[in-house]
Amino acid sequence: MWRALYTFVLRAGAPIILLRLWWRGRREPGYRRNIGERFGIYGDEPQRLRPVLWLHAVSVGEARGSAALVRSLAAAYADHELVLTCMTAAGRETLKELHVEAVRIAWLPYDYPGAVRRFLAHYRPRLGVLMETEIWPNLLAACVRHGVPMLLANARLSEKSALGYRRWSALARPAFASLAAVCAQSEGDAQRLRTLGVRRAEVAGNLKFESTPEEAKRAEGRAWRERLGRPVLLLASTREGEEKMLLEAMPAWDEKLLVLIVPRHPRRFDEVAALSVKDGFPVARRSGGDLPGPQHRVYLGDTMGEMDFYTAAADVAVIGGSFVPRGGQNLIEACAAGVPVVLGPSMFNFTEAARLALDAGAAVQVADAAGAIREALRLLLSAAEREKMGAAGKQLCDAHRGATLKHLQVCRELLTAAARG
Repeated sequence: MWRALYTFVLRAGAPIILLRLWWRGRREPGYRRNIGERFGIYGDEPQRLRPVLWLHAVSVGEARGSAALVRSLAAAYADHELVLTCMTAAGRETLKELHVEAVRIAWLPYDYPGAVRRFLAHYRPRLGVLMETEIWPNLLAACVRHGVPMLLANARLSEKSALGYRRWSALARPAFASLAAVCAQSEGDAQRLRTLGVRRAEVAGNLKFESTPEEAKRAEGRAWRERLGRPVLLLASTREGEEKMLLEAMPAWDEKLLVLIVPRHPRRFDEVAALSVKDGFPVARRSGGDLPGPQHRVYLGDTMGEMDFYTAAADVAVIGGSFVPRGGQNLIEACAAGVPVVLGPSMFNFTEAARLALDAGAAVQVADAAGAIREALRLLLSAAEREKMGAAGKQLCDAHRGATLKHLQVCRELLTAAARG
């Protein structure tokens, strides 16, 4: 009954969903492409010469975090076709950049019974992998009916999210129970998932520690910083409202420091550029291709797929999404690059990674934006402390590799069990 009510609400909201796609497509045209896929409608009829493995990564962070697992699945199951789905335009572009033509990429349909049924009939996957926290009741119910084992990979679940699911347990519990297996980031995540009905949950670690940096981009970033000859403070993956808070906390300009801002969403690039200029921060843009001049206080990272460049170009990184109640963004990329990390108070999406980085001495956490700028400027004055924190970050990332192998083993077990029927 609860799933029927949920479906009714989804159907009633269909006009709003279409309007939102059109609206977001003003800034990101990708939202207006292949809309039929959002409803399980496909113009092509590919010949299924190979069995299909399917992985869903909702957006950019999940796409990048799943890269090592996708490559391992492709190597282990070379006779299979990999289908990757996502929900955001930026996520789709990231999947294309990471995997070029090696995989098939599509939108995951909205959670309408007919749409997910058509999706499964079209691709006929032998295994489905959902990244992190993607729980869709109708999709999971359809996978059970079609005999598709589902793995929740790199799973994380905060106390706040767990409480929300418990409030809707009549709808959520059957969905969690339908998962064939869960690979959790930590024991706390695994335990919270078990209380929601997951039958098999094991700790496999965080796949984001497995990401392989693009060394060419890192080398380019280091060379860029050397040519620049100025200290660089990276504001990484910032969310709406954070840029203004952080820039307003900056002291009078010493005519040396360059603030490198990389907004989380491409649709905000122009908005952040205009905001910086309005607040008296002359801006240069990465998309322009030029080195910032001595008059520029802000350098806007307005390109996709270049976080390895940006972290390598930085002396200190302040992690966005942590100064508004968004739960933070990925700090592991900066740690892996050997860059000291400053975190805001809201890191519930990266609780375990943040704890590990803080315990290792690779990161510091502050109460607000003003505290972040003060701490970042202090670190910029201490080369010895930056070097110590950077080394701790690299050691942390090296010590926590191995999640991909654990995930791959669970995928093998699920495929073997499915083949046996």
